[in-house]
Amino acid sequence: MTTRSAVLGLVFLLPVVAVGASPMPDTSYNLTLTAPIKTWDEAVPLGNGLLGGLLWGEGGTLRLSLDRGDLWDERPAPGNPLAGFTYAQMTRLVAARDNAAISKVVDGAYAGEHPTKIPAGRIEFDLAAGQEVTAFALDLASATGRAQLGAAGTVEAFFSANEPVALVRLPGVAPRAVRLLAPESVKKLGYPDPVRGAQDGAQWFVQPAAEGTSYCIYVGQRRVGESTLVATTVAYSPADGADVVGAARRRVDAALAAGYATLHEPHVAWWRGFWAKSAVQVPDAEVMRHYLLVQYFYGAASRTGAPPIPLQGVWTADEGDLPPWKGDYHHDLNTQMTYMGYQAAGRLDEGRVFLDFMHDLLPAFRRFAREFLETPGAAVPAVMTLAGAPMGGWAQYSLAPVNGAWVGHLFYLHWRYTRDEKYLRDVGYPWCRETGEALRALLKPDANGVLVLPLSSSPESFNNDVRAWLKPNSNYDLMCLRMLFLGNAEMAAALGDDAAAAGWRDTAAKLGPYHVDDRKILKLNADEELYFSHRHLATLMAIYPFNLLHVEGSAAERAVIAATIPEIDRLGVLEWCGYSYTWMAALRARINEPEAALWHLKAYLRAFILRNGFHANGDQTKTGFSSMHYRPFTLEGNFLACAAVHEMLLQSWDPQPGAGGWGTIRVFPAMPWKWHDAAFTDLLAEGGHKVSARRENNATTWLRVVATRDGEIRIRDNFGGRAPAWSRAGSRRVGDDYVFTVKAGDAIEATLPKPASVPPAPANACLEDVVQAPKDPGVPMKY
Repeated sequence: MTTRSAVLGLVFLLPVVAVGASPMPDTSYNLTLTAPIKTWDEAVPLGNGLLGGLLWGEGGTLRLSLDRGDLWDERPAPGNPLAGFTYAQMTRLVAARDNAAISKVVDGAYAGEHPTKIPAGRIEFDLAAGQEVTAFALDLASATGRAQLGAAGTVEAFFSANEPVALVRLPGVAPRAVRLLAPESVKKLGYPDPVRGAQDGAQWFVQPAAEGTSYCIYVGQRRVGESTLVATTVAYSPADGADVVGAARRRVDAALAAGYATLHEPHVAWWRGFWAKSAVQVPDAEVMRHYLLVQYFYGAASRTGAPPIPLQGVWTADEGDLPPWKGDYHHDLNTQMTYMGYQAAGRLDEGRVFLDFMHDLLPAFRRFAREFLETPGAAVPAVMTLAGAPMGGWAQYSLAPVNGAWVGHLFYLHWRYTRDEKYLRDVGYPWCRETGEALRALLKPDANGVLVLPLSSSPESFNNDVRAWLKPNSNYDLMCLRMLFLGNAEMAAALGDDAAAAGWRDTAAKLGPYHVDDRKILKLNADEELYFSHRHLATLMAIYPFNLLHVEGSAAERAVIAATIPEIDRLGVLEWCGYSYTWMAALRARINEPEAALWHLKAYLRAFILRNGFHANGDQTKTGFSSMHYRPFTLEGNFLACAAVHEMLLQSWDPQPGAGGWGTIRVFPAMPWKWHDAAFTDLLAEGGHKVSARRENNATTWLRVVATRDGEIRIRDNFGGRAPAWSRAGSRRVGDDYVFTVKAGDAIEATLPKPASVPPAPANACLEDVVQAPKDPGVPMKY
């Protein structure tokens, strides 16, 4: 790791820290929950990427629900409806307006019980007489769950960061019973009863699963002084060999022999390194608690050597049923937005988990392109299994090939934030190139010479109705394609392939302009306006996350933004989900509307999270933030909240997307008035540079940029006329930017005078701690 220089003297916001250190989460931001917790989706989440656990319970019963990231039933639906079904067939059916025939195949593939993610099981502790659970907590710094038993002491649990095992330490008299429960939900998959065993105080079950696989939950225990130590793991065949009981027993026995402290110490050290990557502080405890919790989710659910985060991460439903939406990998926003919160935080290892996973699946994606699209290159099924197989669902989105282009944006962003040439050469560009090849093969010129796809849609407009098939290209498709092709051009140029770069730029240019009405409002496609409230901000993709339209662009581009955003506001939140709010919060920060960004973030925090922080999709307050009140939990809304905070604190995008520049560092570019004082340490800018800054009385008073490579660093002058005192000579002024020529390891530091007082609040300031729902919820989707 590169040596870090810490921020010095951040008044009350960040403590003075030594070189190489970074602030740990303050205990005031820990997750704390009163007992009882009677449902799994409000539990304390624990995990180490491969294994996950949910700690919950009430009275004298404590529960630990168990999950493992690679527990999947990969069997296609009965009859394998998608086998032999092609994009060409679907195109003919769309032309015939026979949506029912498409649905019979594609929805039929998703309607079956499998393929699906599957839960592992549950441990239940009947606590000793007189012991009752009174409260739960998650210590973020050490990733340790706790259950308070009142005067009887505290139960502690952690999922080792270094070993595939979890430990639970129960104080006092041994629990009256430890029960190991197999999930009833797998009966729906036709699985037989588990085979149980017990020996020398340990117990286990082996659950035979599909296609010759099986998994084992093993629980062992021993008394250590005045406490009971319990160790558990989940072993899976074939990953852990045929003898799953033996593999599980060895792990548990080794953990019990080592003891709690011996395993906890390196576990805490791993998490100390995780938190040292970066730190932020804003003067809003609610935002801080959620930000830190969601950063914790990356460490708990996205680890090298384990699967990346699907819809529910490593916290699959434990309610007697299979997980919502099969716990799958959705690529029409879910995976992409789940991995939008890692770049600025410097969680590059956690982000690579998803990228390497998708890269390793290239053989499956090539097969899908060959068999379904009948093209060269690679294509991503937008709803897929762990093995990359298509699962079906609403065909307009589950089989839309452009969703792979959006995934490609994450490959591109990772390179923008790291400038890792080996990654670019071996992973990033090859993946995006093959995805682009498949899409380019589908594009054909229309009568005006504009390249269009055979089919088009805009997620998830008109749901699964025949109207969801739009005249190509929708703005969503156009934006995804342009972003992929321009990104490919930039990456190819960086690798010295000028001919390929020119080809990608030419293809992007032939896609034509974005579709706007005579008021400059972005439409669904050339023919149809967006006239209803909608959860998926598909028409805004060019603004965020792609930044193809931005506030530093041409007058025409700025006019589109200025016209479109008020129209989206007018259409309202009636059919929004929680992720719509955090997406909009990040977008409003990107276009320098900090008060609107804060309002959307606070609305999400008020209405769309369960008490343990999980994003629940629907409005849990039922007070008008959405007409949807359901509560299936998915994680993308959580991670978008982190992305929104990053957008407020630091932006570093290039004003000329796809041109190959390093980007311009903008410190505190979208800070709401109410956040008078704030600070951050070692957030990453594009180019991989580490940025730290302090804000006092609504103004930047200190900043530091540490270069990670040779070249130029551009820092935007958004200092309100105050002249920075730079720590080094050699800056030159280019437009609104200070420009420095640097070598790797150089540090640029500036101090600025602190304003004497906080400026007056703007008329649109978001001042409420508890925001209220709009009086007019908006326009419903009718068709």
